[in-house]
Amino acid sequence: MIYTVTLNPALDYVIQVDDFKAGQINRNKEEHVYYGGKGINVSYILNELGIESCALGFIAGFTGKALESGLRNLGIDTRFVEVKKGITRINVKMKSNEETEINGIGPIIETIEFFKLLFEVRHLQKGDLLVLSGSIPKCMDDDTYEQIMKYVMPGVDIVVDAEKDLLLRILKFKPFLIKPNHLELAEMFQVSIQSDEDIIFYAKKLQEMGARNVLVSMAKDGAILVAEDGSIVKMGVCKGEVINSVGAGDSMVAGFIAGYRNTHDYREALKLATACGGATAFHSGLATKEEIEACLSQL
Repeated sequence: MIYTVTLNPALDYVIQVDDFKAGQINRNKEEHVYYGGKGINVSYILNELGIESCALGFIAGFTGKALESGLRNLGIDTRFVEVKKGITRINVKMKSNEETEINGIGPIIETIEFFKLLFEVRHLQKGDLLVLSGSIPKCMDDDTYEQIMKYVMPGVDIVVDAEKDLLLRILKFKPFLIKPNHLELAEMFQVSIQSDEDIIFYAKKLQEMGARNVLVSMAKDGAILVAEDGSIVKMGVCKGEVINSVGAGDSMVAGFIAGYRNTHDYREALKLATACGGATAFHSGLATKEEIEACLSQL
């Protein structure tokens, strides 16, 4: 079974307002509500690909209940820990002459509630896969991912998609896959990356530090995978108009997991990852199965 962890999920309220004017009444031209959070995005795309997963994390209040029931209605299993203080956040994303975002705070997670999540993680079994992605809420310790990893039993593969320090701190646990983009890779080593050779060099550095497979996304230039078997695979991008890059990286992670689980072939895994990332980038929400298949046919 695949498990995803989203420590601070959200309801994303996305609105379109023509010619927004501050200090006045504005009316939406279009509105959508999405279930947000990087781990949840991974579960959503896996679900579109016909692969079961279980979403873990924290929810609170009426918004948390709405998020949980919405995911279950989509066919995604959940085992969220319900916390007492605060509510699951609402993120408002307004598209007008300029794009504006107002992100909610999220609930306060007490120590006893965190231990309930660790209890869920401890019950994962050999052959399971755990996805840790996104930032850590301000109410939690900076080493939260490390604390979670300590409860993961041997034989459970770990996938981590997080920024700089969060990512570097978990390499000692030998994650199955990490997915920095080329800008994050440069920031980790405080260097300027100018070529594919540079990307491969520093991806191998991350392998020396513990990562088994390193997938580096490069926006319009595609992606490079430095795999644990020594192979290096590069994949171009699908053709289409980029509408919204939010969730594209999470879609890549889901596509790689699904592709590798189905074929145990790194090139096929990267191909599906690329198709999933592109399909999401070309649409206002996360990609559907049909949109992913359309992108896959280009590769």
